[in-house]
Amino acid sequence: MLSHTLIKNLLASTTFGTEVNARGWVRTRRGNKNIAFIALNDGSTIHSIQVVAEMSKFSEDLMKKITTGCCLSVTGDLVQSHGKGQTVEIQAKQVEILGEADAETFPLQKKEHTMEFLREIAHLRPRTNTFGAVFRIRHHLAFAIHKFFNDRNFYYLHTPIITGSDAEGAGEMFHVSTLNAANPPRNPDGSVNFAEDFFGKETNLTVSGQLEGELGALALGLIYTFGPTFRAENSNTPRHLAEFWMIEPEMAFHDINDNMDLAEEMLKYLVSYVLEHGADDLQFLNDRYDKELLARLRSVTEKKFARITYTTAVDMLTTSGKTFEYPVKWGSDLQKEHETFLVEKHNAPVIITDYPREIKAFYMKQNDDGKTVRGMDILFPWIGEIIGGSQREENLEKLQQRIREMKLPEKELWWYLDTRKFGTCVHSGFGLGFERLALFVTGMSNIRDVIPFPRTPKNAEF
Repeated sequence: MLSHTLIKNLLASTTFGTEVNARGWVRTRRGNKNIAFIALNDGSTIHSIQVVAEMSKFSEDLMKKITTGCCLSVTGDLVQSHGKGQTVEIQAKQVEILGEADAETFPLQKKEHTMEFLREIAHLRPRTNTFGAVFRIRHHLAFAIHKFFNDRNFYYLHTPIITGSDAEGAGEMFHVSTLNAANPPRNPDGSVNFAEDFFGKETNLTVSGQLEGELGALALGLIYTFGPTFRAENSNTPRHLAEFWMIEPEMAFHDINDNMDLAEEMLKYLVSYVLEHGADDLQFLNDRYDKELLARLRSVTEKKFARITYTTAVDMLTTSGKTFEYPVKWGSDLQKEHETFLVEKHNAPVIITDYPREIKAFYMKQNDDGKTVRGMDILFPWIGEIIGGSQREENLEKLQQRIREMKLPEKELWWYLDTRKFGTCVHSGFGLGFERLALFVTGMSNIRDVIPFPRTPKNAEF
């Protein structure tokens, strides 16, 4: 039996006259009573291969069943094509239907479908050109992340998905429990007795692997995590997901400047990798959805990131003469409109450092001025903040003081504090939201369209 060849390899082949086998799904079918032209796609590339089938060679019953969406195995000769936009095609000698598709009910017909409709059929939307392109690019990004860190002597650390700590201190976490939700065991004061739960304590799905990542860095030197994270934030916006993936490197002996250097190098590497390995998919998305996508991606790889302090950023915003929806003052968090202004002003990605300590997490290194911390955010054109990170506070007393100020459970963080007692050092790290990166690279307008099966408020379908 002739083994099948990926369509992307067939399209690149010049071995004309060779008998080949292709398998995939019918995108379109056209023709007349004498000949059928079938566009076959197997997901290996955005391009379909044209199958030319002479009607006289096949039964009428077989040809009637070849409709959009059905799965075929086609054996035939690979020949040069004279059709527009293609170099090769298959002259069919054998056609087998592997899986029929009901032409009356198959939802992906040859017409425009809204993104909202496609989210309702997320089990089928990968078969569209758009989502095939998006998910291949997602793969390229994921592979490039592992390659980037592996080539720089980082170790991939698997941090827990179930955790008893809240790395962000935000409290917006999904609880993990085996207790009877309708009738849980109670303490004398009426509170839930989590001592009888599976883990013997209250646990949640993680919002970050950072704290555990720091433990790895203080032993292995350079580590990164890449895994799912969860946030029970009731935000039904084009920028929020309840389940998303995070890349979080942690580096011993790296200060804030080393941290910025690595983050900039990584972002440029990832975008460059996709420009090289996902060129056809990016071209399709550029032509179909965002005419400036490729230019925007190339600008990130070519321009040096601007670096300014938070104080400088606030000064630029308050003296700009521009009226913002959200007023700007020192001590307030920057909003998307502020980030957009700063990126456009510099005409390049921007790294902001030295934020007010009051608006940042407890673990960030405190500056000597007593007001700011060595945090950093990287702002990208169009997308806004794409990376958040900091030099971590290695001083035990300062870290404890900050935990108490923020009224965090110091006893539950005993293991984290131990690393400041036993051979601590300067160390840094950052977090990159994978879907936010994918959103930027693909030019899609909604974050639900860069993850195969989005989890959002009131939606956990598929």
